[in-house]
Amino acid sequence: MIDKATYRDAMAHLGAAVNVVTSDGPAGRCGCTASAVCGVTDQPPMLLVCINRSSRNNAAFKENARLCVNVLDAGQQALAMRFSAKDLAVEDRFSVGEWHVLETGSPVLRGAAVSLDCDITFTAEVGTHTVFYCAVRAAATQHDSEALIYFGRGFHRVGRLSQNLGC
Repeated sequence: MIDKATYRDAMAHLGAAVNVVTSDGPAGRCGCTASAVCGVTDQPPMLLVCINRSSRNNAAFKENARLCVNVLDAGQQALAMRFSAKDLAVEDRFSVGEWHVLETGSPVLRGAAVSLDCDITFTAEVGTHTVFYCAVRAAATQHDSEALIYFGRGFHRVGRLSQNLGC
């Protein structure tokens, strides 16, 4: 088995979308920046989100049992940094950007490339993280967007989404 530093260096070469994951409910409003998000299946529509168990948001996501994955547009890097700041109060995180709700009541970011509003259906504790399996209840897409990707320990812009992908 490889050591932690080698693994982290290897994972720095795995490009990922930058997301602000938000929630609101009995435990209150919360949100953090995450790149460990991926689709699981389209029938039923499911995705997974991995959140560090030591994060102050972890328990709130569990208690609220819902979340929204806001996939950031390339121009929203400052918001990614804001939601990753460990010492910033929740109300200060949400003081920037325009927020509304879809189905679950979780905060949805206007201008995100896509927002996926979800119910958390079950969780698994794996090492240092909780894996949240989420049923997607609603989606809001901005069709004229560029992606914000995290790769090589830095942010990168990826070109406009094309309607003619040719796949």
